[in-house]
Amino acid sequence: MDTIHYYNAEDYASSAQFGQTLSVLLQEHLSPSDSLIFLCIGSDRATGDSLGPLIGHKLEQHPNRNYFVYGTLEAPVHAKNLTAVVEEIHCRHRNPYIIAIDASLGKQAHIGYYTLGIGALKPGAGVGKELLAVGDAFITGIVNLSGLLDRMLLQTTRLHTVMSLADRIHLGIRYGLRLFETGAVPAENPFLKQISV
Repeated sequence: MDTIHYYNAEDYASSAQFGQTLSVLLQEHLSPSDSLIFLCIGSDRATGDSLGPLIGHKLEQHPNRNYFVYGTLEAPVHAKNLTAVVEEIHCRHRNPYIIAIDASLGKQAHIGYYTLGIGALKPGAGVGKELLAVGDAFITGIVNLSGLLDRMLLQTTRLHTVMSLADRIHLGIRYGLRLFETGAVPAENPFLKQISV
């Protein structure tokens, strides 16, 4: 099983730690011929599910970016169009390397944490939806407690939690990309160690 790293959004330094790990992931898995894609999944119709579109909106604002963004507040990627969007990505981009971003539900102690891992993401799993597994790597933000009435929990999630996660993840992605572009990656591979929380 691939290592999943956890970061606490309340810790300001977490964006730098996340960015360093992301830069290692890109250094090891992204080749010069690949197209880097951020697939930000979710809907702005439910507070807890808006994490992906918020991050997509933030990433799309940067000029001269060397990555592509699918899933924003203006044009969200959700259960109804996910398969079509993934097909579009593979048609439009040569060798797409997809980092899937989505909100998730988890244990009480993990609410407000975000994760980074290698492998496909299963969107909708937290609310019992069977959707296409997507991505070569994934980023999730744990927005609320997993349990009964998961769909209602997404509706009643605090916007502060979602915005804090979106801000930290966005900063971390930007920092990780800068490290990757300059080749300034950490000497130690953080994917060799499991981070426990």
